[in-house]
Amino acid sequence: MLAVIKTGGKQYIVAPGQKIEIEKLDKKEGSEITFNEVLLLEKSNHLEIGSPLVAGAKVLGKVLGHGKGDKVIAFKYKAKKRTAVKKGHRQLFTEVEITSLEMK
Repeated sequence: MLAVIKTGGKQYIVAPGQKIEIEKLDKKEGSEITFNEVLLLEKSNHLEIGSPLVAGAKVLGKVLGHGKGDKVIAFKYKAKKRTAVKKGHRQLFTEVEITSLEMK
């Protein structure tokens, strides 16, 4: 059993019991979350591809926590001008455990 879901402008291949890190969502830890944008669903050797979404399909998950990703350094340097700009960024994420895949 697997599905392809879309959240935060990205697509993820998920299966029950899997933990994924997605773009930060405003949900409390321990709360349930439903992903309605299912692009593909494979269940018991039956593949259903949406155009663009699979009708009646949803993926249920549980929010495990929130965090920050690794620091990414953006460094720009202009050789003849002797200027340098250094910026750091840490992307916020939400860790979600996929509990089930459902089809109506």
